[in-house]
Amino acid sequence: MGHASADPACHSSPPTSSALTATAPFVSVIVPVYNDVQGLKRCLAQLAQQTYDPERFEVVVVDNGSDCAEAIEAIVQQYPQAHYTCEATPGSYAARNRGIQVARGEAIAFTDADCVPALDWLTQGIEALVAHPDCGLVAGNIEMVFEGAQQRNAVQLYESITALTQQKFLEQDHYGATANVFTWRRVIDTVGTFDQALKSSGDVEWGQRVYGAGYEQFYAPDARVVHPARASLQQLRRQAIRHAGGFYDLQQKRCGSNLEKNIAFLKLLLFHLMPPVVFAGRALLDAQFISMGQKIKVVLVLCFVRFTIARELFRLRFGGASFRG
Repeated sequence: MGHASADPACHSSPPTSSALTATAPFVSVIVPVYNDVQGLKRCLAQLAQQTYDPERFEVVVVDNGSDCAEAIEAIVQQYPQAHYTCEATPGSYAARNRGIQVARGEAIAFTDADCVPALDWLTQGIEALVAHPDCGLVAGNIEMVFEGAQQRNAVQLYESITALTQQKFLEQDHYGATANVFTWRRVIDTVGTFDQALKSSGDVEWGQRVYGAGYEQFYAPDARVVHPARASLQQLRRQAIRHAGGFYDLQQKRCGSNLEKNIAFLKLLLFHLMPPVVFAGRALLDAQFISMGQKIKVVLVLCFVRFTIARELFRLRFGGASFRG
């Protein structure tokens, strides 16, 4: 994955006023990492400058079997509020569960090593959580950033209209992407931790479990992180394969009989084999695409993603195992 430089807005000094008092909850920020040394450096540097009371939060970095574990541990040791632990079971949800095990906070915040939190990210997210003490999940805003030339390529344009639409995830599908989620420890104690058998879509399954338990969920647009957009077909292909595994594994987990599993598989497969008519219409009407050629290329990118997912679904249905990405 290409590394994005932080949005300038994330480095500016935000207002220091806060509705939080000296009784603000102690927060554990859980950051899984897998081989992303540079991303972790940026993430921890921003977390070290948060406007939230530095005595009231910790950062738990969970190394998920990185080849560069020593380098990652050395980075973590540079920050007094950060603690290093590791999880050998492959998958970010296994890593997050390990972070939950060692976390000391009554509030839990999740972000990823390749994300750059705004300096008031914790303050804004915890204010939203405290304002709704009986809620199960607060999902913050995830903004995509783009590297390279001012002229975005087709993959970047595709990412700009499809990636990590957090408010839509929450309102339509009842979950938040774990790049930016806040919750209470007591909620996790009630509904359980992530399903670490899932390599992808674990945030979907957990968020919907929270919703099913009767908890409210809220979107906090001012609790911002920025996330690097993918810029190549190779990066998009890896993501599509990982997502296909998550879709498939979650679907199979929720089905009872083999007949139900086969029907659900066929529905999922047919969806990804259908021509992307709705998406094509959106792309053609989107003002950010300068030329018709760009619009066509973006639609072709979606066709590539759907073909990749369909091909992976076939592999999984005939005995393959899902990948971590």
